[in-house]
Amino acid sequence: MNRQDDIKKAVEVMKNGGVILYPTDTVWGIGCDATNAEAVAKVYKIKQRDDSKALICLVDSDARLQRYVRNAPEVAWNVMELATKPTTVIFDEAVNLAPNLIAEDGSIAMRITNEEFSKELCYRFQKPIVSTSANISGQPAAQNYCDISEELLNAVDYVCFSRRQEHKPHTPSSIIKIKNNGEIDIIRK
Repeated sequence: MNRQDDIKKAVEVMKNGGVILYPTDTVWGIGCDATNAEAVAKVYKIKQRDDSKALICLVDSDARLQRYVRNAPEVAWNVMELATKPTTVIFDEAVNLAPNLIAEDGSIAMRITNEEFSKELCYRFQKPIVSTSANISGQPAAQNYCDISEELLNAVDYVCFSRRQEHKPHTPSSIIKIKNNGEIDIIRK
């Protein structure tokens, strides 16, 4: 299957409330429509994760990110622009997302992806995509397709074909919380 058909199928599945496994700018991810509460609930169930722990979302651009965060502080744009590795930023005041995706304090973790496949997937989907590591909660994240458990492969509605042959080290993103007042906390380096 070529990349365009792979993306088209993944987008179709997410538009219908389904859950996908897909390669990202970091590790393989479990994804769905970040605005669909039922789809988000499926992801929590698949991960066997408490829904009080918020999930990360991917977007393709700063313009799209701004539709889902009420007041992104200026320092956030500088951090994302200057980051040398994929960096997820936790923003205060999430809007227009599934309520069960937003943390109890109203924040949301968002990352602008620059990796070719996930960026195009986000662009074609036209909404944020949940991006939580492809593993059962508490187990190691799947760096490559070959690391994904059979249990997960069978639990989702679609598994992307792109980058399945890849065998190289990948690491999760850095996570930084930036409050509206500009205060920064490093959650994960």
